Amino acid sequence: MGNIRRKFGAEFKREAVRQAMQPGNAVATVAQDLGVHESVLRRWVKELGSGAAGKATDRPQKNEQSQEIERLKRELVRVKMERDIVKKR
Repeated sequence: MGNIRRKFGAEFKREAVRQAMQPGNAVATVAQDLGVHESVLRRWVKELGSGAAGKATDRPQKNEQSQEIERLKRELVRVKMERDIVKKR
């Protein structure tokens, strides 16, 4: 028989990462206590632990950055056109 894949909720993952990142706690020990594989907990720490806010806040930031880049590109095109018009005079 095959292994049954378990699904963990976001709250469980956040709490596991919080425990694993506390000083004095080893990831392997926390993983064993929670009944998850060490590599799974390490992946959660990598995904959720960086920046403490997680990926959810990264997406809007990238989106805002992309919007700003697009705005600046449009402005650059407009300024170049204005400059070229002045040069022709």
